[in-house]
Amino acid sequence: MILDPDQLSTTDRYKLLIGAIVPRPIAWVSTISPDGKLNLAPFSFFNGIGSNPMTLLFCPVNNDDGTEKDTLRNAKPKSEGGVGQFVVNVATEAMARQVSATSEPLDYGSSEFELAGLTPTPSTKVQPPRVEESPISFECETLQIVRTNPGAPGGGNIVIGRVLLVHAKDGLIDARHRVDPEALRAIGRMGGPTYCTTRDRFDLPRGSAALDNDR
Repeated sequence: MILDPDQLSTTDRYKLLIGAIVPRPIAWVSTISPDGKLNLAPFSFFNGIGSNPMTLLFCPVNNDDGTEKDTLRNAKPKSEGGVGQFVVNVATEAMARQVSATSEPLDYGSSEFELAGLTPTPSTKVQPPRVEESPISFECETLQIVRTNPGAPGGGNIVIGRVLLVHAKDGLIDARHRVDPEALRAIGRMGGPTYCTTRDRFDLPRGSAALDNDR
């Protein structure tokens, strides 16, 4: 089968992307509006992109009518009317239902924290609060936003952020700064409404040594 994206609807392109690019980590992004309204939403177009400086990205796509999501409006630089900061909270198995609940489209200014019964706790270097219940959170400042199709339904808005501070629960990170995946119990997204856990794992050596069946 060969598929030409130009011959597909925006919805069908989206289904192909989220069905084939799996599993996807979830950025549970907390932001605050210039007038102090809190927002929390999950995004699975998300990843880390560099360690010097420590940077990550997430991508809120435009709404069906082409307007921007609240998270993007808040994370935009001050020069564009936003706050220019955000916090990425890692989503876990224990909070899966709350993660999904915060994808509910609420009126601008309504708080997903209240909807999901979550605790906003003050951050240290940025204005948006972090999710107290999350085992690890990244306080970020917005470095750049790359818009792939401004004003169009489904258009991407790649938000690149520099990590200013990391909050982690005691016991999650060892002395060598390695995260314990069993303690983290992060979840990811598959296609449609499906989530996945990170409990089924295996190790392999890097490079050609991975081809040795005895290792």
